[in-house]
Amino acid sequence: MHTTEVGKNLFQIDLQTGGFKNLIASYILKGDKTIIVETGPTSSIPNLLLALKELNVKLESVAYVALTHVHIDHAGGVDTLLKELPNAQVIVHHRGAPHLKDPTKLWAASKDTLGAVAEMFGEPQAVPEDRIIVASEGQVFSAGEGVTVKALETAGHAAHNLSFYEPQNEGIFPGDSAGAYLAEFDTVYPTTPPPFRPDIALISLDKLISLNPKLIYYSHFGAAFDAVKWLQNYQTQIKRWLNIVEEAVKSGASDEQIRKAVLVGDETVQHLVPTLKSNPVFKKTLIENTVQGFINFARNPKS
Repeated sequence: MHTTEVGKNLFQIDLQTGGFKNLIASYILKGDKTIIVETGPTSSIPNLLLALKELNVKLESVAYVALTHVHIDHAGGVDTLLKELPNAQVIVHHRGAPHLKDPTKLWAASKDTLGAVAEMFGEPQAVPEDRIIVASEGQVFSAGEGVTVKALETAGHAAHNLSFYEPQNEGIFPGDSAGAYLAEFDTVYPTTPPPFRPDIALISLDKLISLNPKLIYYSHFGAAFDAVKWLQNYQTQIKRWLNIVEEAVKSGASDEQIRKAVLVGDETVQHLVPTLKSNPVFKKTLIENTVQGFINFARNPKS
């Protein structure tokens, strides 16, 4: 397994979902107890459990599983994982909690949006209500030895997206509210499937920037320094894509024409496109669905 120490009491796990490296990360914070941030999808739970063993994490020591949001690539495996964690509770946004209790609609929407990729991730299972903690803005969760995370509402990517701030390393876990970091290219790429709200996303990024974090721990994928720079760059990128899409919509362009206009018009991602298209997960999520989020908003911003 690929476990990497990325800070004091903090470890990054490459879940290797579907055999793909550097696709989805889970993070482990170790104090007297343990906090897991992101579970990944159902199909990745065996790898996550192997990583916990590699890090000598006792399953009964896990106190919290913190979910940034309930999309199945981030949280689909939570119930499968909880079956192995006798003392853990799940931290989630109040709008995400109902989809943990009954993931029927979530799974249907995931299959509709992701197609074959959803099947690769695996179907989520229902989480018992008594194991769910609905997080409030600013609520702090402790694992002891100074290891804490603070929940922050950062909607935009999804209405129920939480970010978590951990003060020991001055880092943030933004879920998908800060895009996807492609370390190979040292570039951040939008993660904006419909229904995406760029206006709200920009406000959420301001909130994260105000924390002045040093590190940012991307679910897709990995830890990066200069967190404020990346957050500001992502704000600029959202504005750039929105301008391109809005102009194309006004001109009557088709969705496919708009998608091409975005990928050609943003010079910071032009060089990424061949690589993204060669990966079936990235092709579906980062090429097709990501641009569609902007298109749907531009066509109907009040939805």
